[in-house]
Amino acid sequence: MDVSPIIDPLNDAQREAVTAPNGHLLVLAGAGSGKTRVLVHRMAWLMQVDQIPPTGLLAVTFTNKAAREMRHRIEDLLKLEGRGMWFGTFHGIAHRLLRSHWQDAGLPENFQVLDSDDQLRMVKRVMREMQLDESRWPPKQAQWFINAQKDEGLRAEHIQQNPGDLYTNTLLKVYQRYQSLCQQSGLVDFGELLLRSHELWLHRPELLAHYQRRFRHILVDEFQDTNTIQYAWLQVLASNRVPLTVVGDDDQSIYGWRGAKVENIQQFNTDFPNARIVRLEQNYRSTGLILKAANAVIANNQGRLGKELWTDSQDGEPISLYAAFNEQDEANYIADSISDWVRQGNLRRESAILYRSNAQSRVLEEALVRQGIPYRVYGGLRFYDRQEIRNALGYLRLVHYRHDDAAFERVVNIPPRGIGAKSLQDLRDLARDQSLSLWQAAERLLEAGAVKGRARTGLGSFIEIILELSERAQSATLKELTEQAIRQSGLRDYHGSEKGEKGQARVENLDELINAMAEYEVEDEAQDPLAEFIAQAALDAGESQADEHEDSVQLMTLHSAKGLEFPLVFLAGTEEGLFPHSMSLEEPGRLEEERRLAYVGITRAMKKLVLTYAESRRMYGQEKFNALSRFVREIPGDCIQEVRLRNTVSRPAMVQRANEGLFSSQPPAETGLQLGQRVRHPKFGEGIVMNCEGSGHHTRVQVNFDDGAKWLVLAYAPLEPC
Repeated sequence: MDVSPIIDPLNDAQREAVTAPNGHLLVLAGAGSGKTRVLVHRMAWLMQVDQIPPTGLLAVTFTNKAAREMRHRIEDLLKLEGRGMWFGTFHGIAHRLLRSHWQDAGLPENFQVLDSDDQLRMVKRVMREMQLDESRWPPKQAQWFINAQKDEGLRAEHIQQNPGDLYTNTLLKVYQRYQSLCQQSGLVDFGELLLRSHELWLHRPELLAHYQRRFRHILVDEFQDTNTIQYAWLQVLASNRVPLTVVGDDDQSIYGWRGAKVENIQQFNTDFPNARIVRLEQNYRSTGLILKAANAVIANNQGRLGKELWTDSQDGEPISLYAAFNEQDEANYIADSISDWVRQGNLRRESAILYRSNAQSRVLEEALVRQGIPYRVYGGLRFYDRQEIRNALGYLRLVHYRHDDAAFERVVNIPPRGIGAKSLQDLRDLARDQSLSLWQAAERLLEAGAVKGRARTGLGSFIEIILELSERAQSATLKELTEQAIRQSGLRDYHGSEKGEKGQARVENLDELINAMAEYEVEDEAQDPLAEFIAQAALDAGESQADEHEDSVQLMTLHSAKGLEFPLVFLAGTEEGLFPHSMSLEEPGRLEEERRLAYVGITRAMKKLVLTYAESRRMYGQEKFNALSRFVREIPGDCIQEVRLRNTVSRPAMVQRANEGLFSSQPPAETGLQLGQRVRHPKFGEGIVMNCEGSGHHTRVQVNFDDGAKWLVLAYAPLEPC
């Protein structure tokens, strides 16, 4: 038997993992270390050498795309069709089991699978039956609660009521009724697929034994991302009968907010005590200095299984660190750098801008648009296309022009006010028949008493909100008006009720809209600022993203970047409070997950990594002065080169010069300032000029104030000599 095609392309550690005896195996696969190759070649080895038939292998992935890729690669490697092999996601395989054994699972033969939208509609139906006010009990919150319980393997009857906990007790009743209604209707949601197939193993031991005889080896990809029910499902199926090969990286476990448990991979050796561990540490993606930085950062986490990435390639360029004076300067610097990158003959699609918070994309997008640089937001929507932003702008559009029917329809029942489909259709019918706007139709129906019950109350309160905001608009700034619209409409609480990162991101985006309003200036003072901003937002949203096949810069959150790689990577907003996120300091384990996210971000870069931070940044409607992220400070000094406008200074040199005293750069004579001079700033108080750099419009000075040193751009900073 010729096994050379299986083992010849592998390095020593990969070969050890692929050829390991047919027993439990944990492969710790560092970033860029070839984990997919190991999984595919491991399957080939098990079939060719251990003589396991294709039908005896079960391969579990986290995406259907990954399953298809593995199937194609195994077919190419062994020159055979993958029929009979079980490839799929946890949910896909669970669905296949339930379809085959619907009677044993207590389901009708033609049971239907609910997607997220269908599930939400079912939850709303239950809440209407229970006469729960949606404004107080958001359906999405109940949906999240149900899914979270199922991810933990908990039925409603497994959860004890707490007499003093109205919130949990109410949602528990919703779960109970929802569960009953789904069973009665033959409906199964995504969480139910795994929970019910897990129960199938437990309640039908003869069926479990059948599959334990059938599967002679189970392989699992991205094992660090498994949640409680997924791991329990695997443990029951494998038990002590079916060998497991699990591949993952505890240093890349970044989805705790959606239920993933890094503890699963950390305790694998305890649950399967005879498991062998192989570490894949040779990286084929990044330069030596990038890997040195990643290793140094992640070393600060506790409880790691431990590995050290290394490469045969050169050290490469130092990591660049740019200190911007604010977020606009940061975005402009990134856009300028990408333009330089393209002028040097590189492609735009070879560059990516990564950020911790979705809200950061607005300023970055605007800078790219100004410079005419095509871009795409990977795995998400552009800022003005996002649901929460469209909703907030819908209210502002009605404040500006009450007869905007599209805006009226969008937000009249957001947040939910009990205005049902029939009431809305009555409005449309009256508007059509009498050539009225929906606003005018609403006023007439209310005056005539034609709207009853909750719909009347809800429609009346909506009209009142718009009228109050319109009155406020006469004297308020754009920022103040937007703040009031978001608060008074209930949008902040409504979008914030979505649990986890999604709700947090939506609220941050609303705050970023307030920032955009605070920064907006009209060119002609005679123009209405609100009207101009609404028009500009519509134009920005109308500017279509680059075509999928067009050469374009990639923008994405750090969470979306996992599994991707780019020759040039910008990691924007590396500041305390932003990255790591301020909320990570409040919950146990969150800071370590943030550090793993930094590790993922750093290891996306192949040749060049640029870190940027802003010395002042508008966040949550206020100017913030955040310190440089601890994750950057954890990178060894010899890996980083600080960028100062059109020149660079290595970090050790910067530190040495700072320790020696004042910098030698003197402010230009036309500024009227000198090093050592005492100055006053209206916000920061008195301070001493310590340093200067740049020239002309970009001249910046470093002033040592009582609360610390700050870099200020003289063109914008109102400094006065004391």
